[in-house]
Amino acid sequence: IDKSPASAILTTIMLLGIDTGGTYTDGVLLDRDSRQVLATTKTLTTHHDLKICILEALDALLPQAAEPLQLVAISTTLATNAIAEGKGRPVGLFLLGYDPELVRRFNFGGRFATPRYAYFEGGHDLYGKAQAPPDLEGIKAQARAWEGEVDAFAVSAYFSPFNPAHEEAVYDALAGTGERPVVLGHQLASRLNSVQRATTATLNASLLSILQEFIRAMRQALDERGVKAPLMVMRGDGALMKGEVAERRPVETVHSGPAASAIGARFLAGRERALVVDIGGTTTDLAVVDGGEVRVREDGTTVGPYRTAVRAAHVRSLGLGGDSYLGLDAENRLTVGPQRVVPLSYLAHAEPAVARDLQGLDYRVRRRPTPDHVEYWFLQREPRRAVTNDRARAALALLRERPYALPELLQRLELMHQLQFDGRALVEQGVIGRAALTPTDLLHLNGQFAPWNREVAGVAAELVARLSGQSVPELIERTMTIIAERIVAEIVSFLSGQTLKRVPGYVDADDLGAWLFEENLYDRHPYLGSRISLKLPLIGIGAPAGIFLPRVAELLDTELILPDHYRVANAVGAVAGSVSVSREAWILPEMRKLRVAGYVVQT
Repeated sequence: IDKSPASAILTTIMLLGIDTGGTYTDGVLLDRDSRQVLATTKTLTTHHDLKICILEALDALLPQAAEPLQLVAISTTLATNAIAEGKGRPVGLFLLGYDPELVRRFNFGGRFATPRYAYFEGGHDLYGKAQAPPDLEGIKAQARAWEGEVDAFAVSAYFSPFNPAHEEAVYDALAGTGERPVVLGHQLASRLNSVQRATTATLNASLLSILQEFIRAMRQALDERGVKAPLMVMRGDGALMKGEVAERRPVETVHSGPAASAIGARFLAGRERALVVDIGGTTTDLAVVDGGEVRVREDGTTVGPYRTAVRAAHVRSLGLGGDSYLGLDAENRLTVGPQRVVPLSYLAHAEPAVARDLQGLDYRVRRRPTPDHVEYWFLQREPRRAVTNDRARAALALLRERPYALPELLQRLELMHQLQFDGRALVEQGVIGRAALTPTDLLHLNGQFAPWNREVAGVAAELVARLSGQSVPELIERTMTIIAERIVAEIVSFLSGQTLKRVPGYVDADDLGAWLFEENLYDRHPYLGSRISLKLPLIGIGAPAGIFLPRVAELLDTELILPDHYRVANAVGAVAGSVSVSREAWILPEMRKLRVAGYVVQT
């Protein structure tokens, strides 16, 4: 903080926190000295143009600021969601000094986070000595061969944390092959696990444009509103880093959102030990606060199927939230998630044509309707690269006019399945969005949350309930039960470190752990009972926490805390974090004839 006389006129240190998630963007205005939340806001995340939702948040908060802002801090789940949903940009990975046979034998290739990787000579040994010179001409030829297939390059050389010379030489060689960014493994990870370092570099390259778009939108919004405060971004371990650093190292923002939620929950609830459950529209995230600190994984975090070398908060993310897709399995049993879709009530609110369609659903559908008849596809944004598939171009032309129910879209295209026009790929790329029945729609029917089209929510719920052999009230109750039970199961697995394999309801469990868990939920056995108790209080945050978590706390026999401003705790955590910088050095013995002759220091 500036201690000059000019700063003495400031009576309040104003801090602004913003958290952009898959569903909502939250904002808070915080008085640093009094630790009071002065104003909050919550708006839908506008994925097609992030600046829109950021400006809405700024316009709601800035008029409440009594003094100029001294700091703006942001957190986001955009990077985590992109990896989990397979929406990162395509990457070409160069491996220098790696053993192809070793990678093949242990199936390490599946961990690299890209199917496009190539081996070249190079890399160094434990003491930083070159194994072989890198084949720079071959690397440039491979880069040209990937033209049109990848948006970025990643480079990982053996023992590059001890000697990055070959990675840097490849960077110089690739710099003249086009505008595609090049990410070097040694700049992201100092650990000696070569597979994790390659994975980290690949994920970072795949996320560059996603996070750069977010930070660019943030800067543009701040400039348009005349905010001159420095911009900081929360890392996955809960510390803050400069916006420019985050643009180069987006992989370090993996678990940024959950870290912010844990910090915000601890800040608002004032508890030194607790389990934080952040339930949002897309995911439910779990984290432990102990001794007033968020537990951190020093050995690297996991996101989706990939293990990285990035230090991050020890969290567990479950694809379950207010916007989870409600569908039916092959036996017409209700399923919840893990895919996130737009609530049908919101799409009908924004698109009157959808509301008219669904209100006349029984008249339009001649044969027996299916859940697909209440799943609508819409154009979310224009594709970033030219679409070469004629059927895909035809589908996008239709969706530019209006959203269509999936069966009607296929009928107009004269196709049988979405794969025939690359529908799944267009959804993964964020070009096409999906809307369907969600728990948020059901909340419209019981009055707990009803800002959009309640009638359409009722039509979709009636169809899904009828197909599953239930009434609408039974469908709502079953959905709430599934959500509570899945969160409890994740908490038990997360804290115990044990796998909990539950079995379908019509199969008797022959595993004691599963039996004990089921007995805790349902109390079915006439002679034996089982109780699982959480020894920590449960702090609930996120918009639906007050709706979904009371049953979770009851099943775990613990206290539920919903602190003031729990709906925007992520944004509080973003601005309540602290700046942290670390440096590492390696000291290795140098051996001569089985004796230590000296030491080598790498720093």
